Amino acid sequence: MINQTSESRSLSTLSPHQFLIITLLTSLWVQTSEVFRYLVIVRPEMQVHLSMVPEVANMTLPIFLIWGVWGTLLTGLMVFLFWLCAQAFGNTRKTVFISGAMSWCFFFVLFWIGMANMNLSAWRFAIVVLPLALIETLIASFIASRLYSRYTQS
Repeated sequence: MINQTSESRSLSTLSPHQFLIITLLTSLWVQTSEVFRYLVIVRPEMQVHLSMVPEVANMTLPIFLIWGVWGTLLTGLMVFLFWLCAQAFGNTRKTVFISGAMSWCFFFVLFWIGMANMNLSAWRFAIVVLPLALIETLIASFIASRLYSRYTQS
């Protein structure tokens, strides 16, 4: 049987309220990163690459609200993946890297490979946005790690 550290055991005692707070605070970074990447890099590229689609990459309140829900769900999944890794490895840099890299693969690599494979984006564009998304997920995992530390030290 795997020997759990006291830090690992204390992580499992987080309440749903604590998990929600950590998710919402981490979401501030994720939403900021997503909006920046979308407005500065993704939107202009999509408007060129998919110019034949009416109102592609349109910026309206309903679209931004949906992206807000999507970003919060994305963050919740990132935080949950961090928590799972922390159960196995403790709250360490290794956990931050593993959970950040896995989140990146699950959410962004699969998405951009699918987009490029369906010719909805250029392969050269995926090579630009994927490193930025990796930075986003690694920082999100780091933020989750620090916030978990605050809750488990109490």
